[in-house]
Amino acid sequence: MMICASPPLQGQVALVTGGASGLGAAISVELAARGARVAITDVNEEGLVAAGEGFIRLRADNRSVADVKAAIADLTAQAGRVDILVNNAGISGCSRPLEAIDEANFDAMLATHVKGAFFFAQAIMPGMKARRAGRIVNIASGFAMAGFDSMSHYVAAKSTLLGLTKARAREFAPHAITVNAVAPGLVATPLTRKSIGEQALADRGRAVPLGRLAEPREIAFAVAWLAGPEAAMMTGQTVSPNGGAPIVEI
Repeated sequence: MMICASPPLQGQVALVTGGASGLGAAISVELAARGARVAITDVNEEGLVAAGEGFIRLRADNRSVADVKAAIADLTAQAGRVDILVNNAGISGCSRPLEAIDEANFDAMLATHVKGAFFFAQAIMPGMKARRAGRIVNIASGFAMAGFDSMSHYVAAKSTLLGLTKARAREFAPHAITVNAVAPGLVATPLTRKSIGEQALADRGRAVPLGRLAEPREIAFAVAWLAGPEAAMMTGQTVSPNGGAPIVEI
């Protein structure tokens, strides 16, 4: 007898910040493939248009609390709630040494990665608490776990996300809401290419024990699993799809 199981995220509403391109786009596609109704936010209006009509598309700048609140109000009006939040929006560290990082660079980095993640979660939390259900996945970085020889402002921002993940996991566990992080190794996205360059990407890919960098979809699989029912006992955890890079300290 054949049993046809429903998609694991059927009936769920997911929000992916920075979902118009790169890793965010791969995550959005994977969540939709698993049955979720997916909304994406981005500042890239061309990317939002290119994402297609299958997604709820919302322009929002993570650095603006007003934008965050407006996006959640719009999404709630269209979909009724948010069951899954993926804090993915980010900007490139551009491999600059400490001496080259000015106040504007620092503020943009922390605001995009941390401020947005903080206030998007705050905006959706009343609904999740009322339903006693919810999944939050923060996209950090392997650099936050091992450090890096440049981009200290980027490492600081991603490290803060790891701390925020643990704090929010403890705070929200009594409400049956899980909070986890995915900290990928290098992924061959346009943002990574801009940050460290093609030659560095190729060199680091060869140095990984598995012999290559991860594809965006492989990171999306980890996110989708944490967002689904199979990961109900996972909270406060960091999953790092990295091809074994820490084994050889890269």
